[in-house]
Amino acid sequence: MAHTATHSHTKPHTIPQDQTGPLRPWNVVLLDDQDHTYEYVIDMLGRIFGYPQERGFQLAREVDSKGRAIIATVHRELGELRVQQVIGFGADPLLTRSNGPMRAILEPAEDGSEG
Repeated sequence: MAHTATHSHTKPHTIPQDQTGPLRPWNVVLLDDQDHTYEYVIDMLGRIFGYPQERGFQLAREVDSKGRAIIATVHRELGELRVQQVIGFGADPLLTRSNGPMRAILEPAEDGSEG
């Protein structure tokens, strides 16, 4: 008696068309305010993004002078997480008028491709 191979009837995993190819880069942008110290920003950037103090200081100075600074360029899901982590860092304990977190937003990064 011959045996026939049985095949599983599971569908192969497919990726939706809009998720194929490289992930589009997004910028996590820190927005300036007057309710957080440089020390707070440097500490936050070190804890969330792993930046050394010198890089944290450079970014703190940029956000202070320009009103905003790109603090990371990552894929969207990680960018959304990083924005939430910035917001979740809370108020600056070194400044009594600080009653909330810094603001961060997510923006599409220029990736050099046309279209």
